[in-house]
Amino acid sequence: MSDDVAARSANRASQSRTNDHRRHVSVGKSPSTVYMPAASPPTPAPSPGPTSSLFADAFQLSKAYSVSYDPANLSRIEFANLTALGPPSRKRYLVSLLNDCTPSELLFISQTIAPMLRRDFLAELPPEIALHILSFVDDPKTLSRASQVSKRWHDLVQDEWLWKTMCGTYRFNMEIDNAEELEYDDDCVDESSKEADSFPAHPMDPALQALTAEESLKRQEQSPLSSWRRSFNGKSADDGSPSYRKHFQYSYAIMSNMRRGGYLLRSHRMPIATPDGGVVTSVALDSDRVIVGCANSKVHIYSANTGVLCRTLTGHDQGVWAVHLVSRGGYWDEPENDTKALGDESAASSSSNSPVTNGCIHMKYRRALGLDMPKKRRPRTAQRSESPGKPSDLCCTSEGWGQPNPIVVSAGCDKSLRVWDVVSGHCIYILRGHNATIRCARVLHNRPIAVTGSRDTTVRVWDIQKGRMLRMLEGHSNSVRCLDVCGNRVVSGSYDASCRIWNVDTGECLHVLAGHEQEIYSVAFDGVRVVSGGMDTTVRVWDAISGQCIALLQGHTALVCQLQLCPTTGLLATGGSDGRVITFDLHNYTSLQRISAHDSSVTSLQFDSNFLITGGNDGRVRMYETQNGVFVRDLTERCDSVWKVACKGGTCAIMCKRSGKMVIEIWTFRPRTLYL
Repeated sequence: MSDDVAARSANRASQSRTNDHRRHVSVGKSPSTVYMPAASPPTPAPSPGPTSSLFADAFQLSKAYSVSYDPANLSRIEFANLTALGPPSRKRYLVSLLNDCTPSELLFISQTIAPMLRRDFLAELPPEIALHILSFVDDPKTLSRASQVSKRWHDLVQDEWLWKTMCGTYRFNMEIDNAEELEYDDDCVDESSKEADSFPAHPMDPALQALTAEESLKRQEQSPLSSWRRSFNGKSADDGSPSYRKHFQYSYAIMSNMRRGGYLLRSHRMPIATPDGGVVTSVALDSDRVIVGCANSKVHIYSANTGVLCRTLTGHDQGVWAVHLVSRGGYWDEPENDTKALGDESAASSSSNSPVTNGCIHMKYRRALGLDMPKKRRPRTAQRSESPGKPSDLCCTSEGWGQPNPIVVSAGCDKSLRVWDVVSGHCIYILRGHNATIRCARVLHNRPIAVTGSRDTTVRVWDIQKGRMLRMLEGHSNSVRCLDVCGNRVVSGSYDASCRIWNVDTGECLHVLAGHEQEIYSVAFDGVRVVSGGMDTTVRVWDAISGQCIALLQGHTALVCQLQLCPTTGLLATGGSDGRVITFDLHNYTSLQRISAHDSSVTSLQFDSNFLITGGNDGRVRMYETQNGVFVRDLTERCDSVWKVACKGGTCAIMCKRSGKMVIEIWTFRPRTLYL
């Protein structure tokens, strides 16, 4: 204590001497000089004592002790030490733990273990086995949900083989043509939208009135439908390979829309001047146009995409009984006996009374027919196979021979065959030669060859590109009522109760199919077999090679007026004036379904692998399941009478009589985003 007091006294004395010294110095200086007092430095903090160090060491030791003696950690160490004793010891240890758990703890263990046991089995399997497993999934919605599980699953679901299998399951046949291999000029595109603006008497729908011709054309080029058509024709937009996934998506959407409803694009109502003047006698349909032939001598052209009336072809003096549409593009398919056929054609043209007029037509019509263009030969991807030829289309359309414009062929009561350019609406040729009404007409695929049958008992072959008759096929003793073609052969059915198979290139009658007891009203030909139906209520199946009758099918009680033969599905469908529709198996020729479709005559019959569509004089258009005959729905409201029904590529055209007027309805079942 005395030492501290002495130190404080010494500090005070030192500070007093310092202040006296500053006052003494300041006296000798000038008054302007100012001196600031200096602060003393802070006293440093004392160093930690030994007590703080000992406390930190004790804390670290306690922490290590708590970790080392954690029960969960000790259990893990004990369980790991059991590895040397083998799996049975580890299992006994786990069982002992589970036996001591409460129900709530067991539930917690179960919920914890379940996610740990999950495995992505598709990711761990080879791609081939994973795709094989996915091929058993027949619901496309399930596949779509599976593609959202992970990137691996998404890549598997995108595989084309899987969607090819799905197309086979749903019977969505993908027919790959070669239209995409051809090159067209800009003015050879579909002009249905342009043509619609030039017909003020038939205004467009309000939603379409704002579209100019250029906007409509641009919209068609940029629409998803155009991109789908490229993929449907066998090429995808990415790598050029067939896109079965896009084809299935489009076809499945059409099938679903056909079941639920569809969308009415346009309904045209026209007054009927005379009782028989407004009757629709024939129809042709492709993906772009609907061609309607009427008994009032007019041919109407509608757009299959908008339902708008594009053109009305006038020129026939009397009723039109047959129309056929030739799509633009395609390739030139020479006959098998090319040299002999060309020689026969030259001889026939020199001896024929029909003049060759192709040198007198306007240049733009020559171009429309492809006269001045080099022939586009059969592409390598479509080499001639051993099949008997390409059968005709049920909707009266055929593939072109490479011409840039679509062509319409029409014939009727004025005994003439007319060839029309669809783009301009001009009649290019008027071909005469028949002496009576022409009742039926067909055009061969990929060749400018038309075949007509007439009430003058003859079948005539025409070159519609050069405007001349090639040959006359004689042999029937009564009116030729119906025709069908396949490859270079044509089958004609006549009121003389016989059918004849002809070679179009040589004019030779290959077989005479005799067996019916009364008139023949319908024939179907797929190159292998010929099917005929007539007034005697029977249906006969003939071998096209030998000409022998291989089956006699019965079941109708009246005239058999409708036939369709489909080798891909292995089915034959018949419709009669008794209102009944019967389907037969082509393998054993037994009846599969007998459907009482209508109360009166069946006027239209068409089916594919999924749906069977019929129209009748009772005013109904009905749809059934093709495979089991189950009724699905009525396609339109009931009317007075149904004349014709044509359905193809998601478009359905219904020609009927309603409230005393001729009504033409254009329906679409395509995905809504493709036509809006």
